[in-house]
Amino acid sequence: MDIAEFLGRHGLIQGMMTDPYSRLPLAQYVRLFESAANDLTEPNLGIKLGLKIRPADIGPMGVLFSLSPTVRVGFERLSSYVKALQGGTQSTLFEVGEDLVWSYRIADATLWPRRQDAEYTLVANCQLVRSCFAQDWRPVEVHFEHAEEGDTAILQRVFRAPILFRQSGNRFVMRRDDASRIYRTEDRGLTTILEHHIADLIGQEYAEETIAEQVRALIGLYLGQKPITVETLASDLRMSSRNLQRRLAEENTSLRDLLTQHRQQMAQVYLSQKGARISEVASALGYSDETAFWRAFRRWTGVEPSAFRRDAQRDGGGAAGEADPD
Repeated sequence: MDIAEFLGRHGLIQGMMTDPYSRLPLAQYVRLFESAANDLTEPNLGIKLGLKIRPADIGPMGVLFSLSPTVRVGFERLSSYVKALQGGTQSTLFEVGEDLVWSYRIADATLWPRRQDAEYTLVANCQLVRSCFAQDWRPVEVHFEHAEEGDTAILQRVFRAPILFRQSGNRFVMRRDDASRIYRTEDRGLTTILEHHIADLIGQEYAEETIAEQVRALIGLYLGQKPITVETLASDLRMSSRNLQRRLAEENTSLRDLLTQHRQQMAQVYLSQKGARISEVASALGYSDETAFWRAFRRWTGVEPSAFRRDAQRDGGGAAGEADPD
């Protein structure tokens, strides 16, 4: 492949790909990644690139990650400063019982497919943990929002952990105690300088998010993993429940409205994928059973999930000639 010609088709120049401070519009980046995988006939492109990542390759954020005393602190910083790497993405770290969950996703549901970005991101972060903390590190479980495609043996070899597909986000599940193990004494002077530098980079490019945008991001990251309640989200946003409700009302919305909007949008995305099972979609969207999801979807759209799936996949060519997966 002629690299310069390929990048030119996507409105890019080669120097942008080696500069850790370079910023690509997210939609352009996702299309570039998927197009490269198709043109190279390399469905595992994201995995292979992720395996080559080094801390310095992602600029000051990678260096800050490498200086962190624990895996937990590293992922906390990655979650706080993810916009320094790529705008339009969301990331957070939260506890579920004895486990710690790092969750990542692209905010815009219309940017699909995005398998390459998801696999690159999780593989790259796995490599960062192994290079900065412990070479034998492995998560308890790995989640991907896309469907299982092709031979997943390479993912099994990389993560050495159970892998679940068609989830509500891309995630690492880790043991909380392991993630809190101290590997080094932190140089607070140096990390403070890096944090200020990264915050300046973010501040130069991104306006402050509204409360509704922040809540919408947490819904996408928590759904199916952590209770989504006013109390939970208010605590995470460091405000009272009453204040959160008031702030959302000032923006002419509510938690219920935002949760419904997210579920409706993602339900249509998931049902449009080849081989989608209604039970899997219901679970990914945080419904306790398939019937509750069926009723909600029909209320939103006026059609049953199976009918929507059939029409969407026929129009998109995703499931022609295949039997209904349910």
